[in-house]
Amino acid sequence: MDIDPISLEVMWQRLVTIADEIDTATIRTSFSTIVGESHDFGCAILDGSGSGLAQAQWSPPQFCTMLPRTAKAMFERFPIHTLREGDVLITNDPWIGSTHLPDYNLISPVFHQGRVAAFLGTVAHVSDVGGHLGDLEASDMFMEGTRVMPNLFYRADKVDPIIEEFIAANCRVPEMVLGDLHAIVGTHRIGARRLQEFMDDYDLGDLTHLSSAILSRSEGALREAIEALPDGEVRYELTADGYLEPFTLKLALEIRGSDIHMDFTGSSPQQGHSAINAAFNISYSTAVYPIKCMLVPRIPNNDGLVRPLHITAPEGSIVNCTFPAPVQARAKVIKHIPPLIFGALTPLLPGETIAAAGGIFPFHFVGEDERFPKFAVHMLPHGGLGATRDADGLLPAAYPHNSTVTPTEIIELQCPAVMIRKEIIPDTGGSGRRRGGPGQEITLRCTAKRPVLLTIRPDLMKYPAPGLEGGGSGAPGGVLLNGERVERFVPIPWHPGDEITLLVPGGGGFGDPRQREGERILEDVVLGLVSAEMARETYGLKLDVAPDTLRLGAIREHVARQVERGHG
Repeated sequence: MDIDPISLEVMWQRLVTIADEIDTATIRTSFSTIVGESHDFGCAILDGSGSGLAQAQWSPPQFCTMLPRTAKAMFERFPIHTLREGDVLITNDPWIGSTHLPDYNLISPVFHQGRVAAFLGTVAHVSDVGGHLGDLEASDMFMEGTRVMPNLFYRADKVDPIIEEFIAANCRVPEMVLGDLHAIVGTHRIGARRLQEFMDDYDLGDLTHLSSAILSRSEGALREAIEALPDGEVRYELTADGYLEPFTLKLALEIRGSDIHMDFTGSSPQQGHSAINAAFNISYSTAVYPIKCMLVPRIPNNDGLVRPLHITAPEGSIVNCTFPAPVQARAKVIKHIPPLIFGALTPLLPGETIAAAGGIFPFHFVGEDERFPKFAVHMLPHGGLGATRDADGLLPAAYPHNSTVTPTEIIELQCPAVMIRKEIIPDTGGSGRRRGGPGQEITLRCTAKRPVLLTIRPDLMKYPAPGLEGGGSGAPGGVLLNGERVERFVPIPWHPGDEITLLVPGGGGFGDPRQREGERILEDVVLGLVSAEMARETYGLKLDVAPDTLRLGAIREHVARQVERGHG
């Protein structure tokens, strides 16, 4: 079947729309804040062999790049020809799935004309999987919760009672966990109907030819973009906080014709005392993402885009840990992979890279209170984004993945906490010709009548987000409990009246700060993003009026006066 470009685009976008509908249904039918409010899940459509074909636009790209790898591993235990309509495969194994136990992977076959034509896949972070409540301190994966190896969650539209009981019996909030999992199965039923309608509309027996066209054209576009780059090897490294000790990531990136080879040899070994190790699946998918963003940003994510990319990491390293290493907080490592790759490629693609972001400070409350049933409430706040050559870093936003921030109202309705402060922190974005995005302060007070357990996973407290091309680092992060700095992050007993403050870091800057335009500096001062002191000492701008008397409308006039006096 020869598909003309216009028809291909229409059909392709319709697949993305179907994935988007599954995504929306997941939010509307979810039971937990981590799925429904934080959007910590991803939805993908796979072809009949398990290759990634389309994903929901809000889905984290790492999840949807991993799902085809997970699906194909599950098919080794449950071959495609043995599956029946209404079956649903499930696993949360960190070396098969999304690399830590809270991420459950569900795969459903879509039948058409009596045979498997496609698959629907969802990865979702559930509220609890048992184990200890701390994210960071563990000596192996077994401390972190219960593991479900690839199995049938549903058999011909009926839930397997043994699997359901096992999941429910090994978590603190079974109604939330099973509610989310069953809701996802329901969204797959919606997606299956939409795909069957799609194939009927185009008189398709399956998606084989359409998949071939999407994957091959995507691969061709990426290979063409790679071929435009000069052959050669670049190296880059960075050091990050880790937890009890820092770690280093090293990358050798080689461009060879239309292929890119990335080798993490030399990176720190896996750690046995901290749960920050990353299994290869998550490192692989996180390394794919920056290349796709830089070279083919307008092509929807699919498996054709991974074919020219070859990624290796030594077994036993912190980016390819071996079973049963602790992996609960693997985000502490993988969030540094994109800035590692962007740093390596900045000399080759100066207009396409981005400085490091201020990271993610996940936290959650678990407990009971007479005003609430058992609760497990999550929030995923982020720091400021890094700057690019042509743009300042954004205000706090999710990166390098998609998630949303649980609204204050939801937190206060579902657990005994009240938000005291949530505001941007001045002078926290890395300085540069383009400024890094600022960090934020979040302060909550415990209103429970007995202690609640609070788990926090901070980052960038010792090694802040670095800038690029002479840009400054963002401000480091921090955590305060009743005004006292916290250094160890085991679960914190949060007593009535206690206040916890998160200082979420800023992103790195890009370029020499002395080249920043005066108008931009003044605008930052007026908006409260940069202090008058920083404007003077870091950027070299001398103010002859008090900052609080400035208004945005007066900036141009003020800049003109500064330029006349040689202070521009």
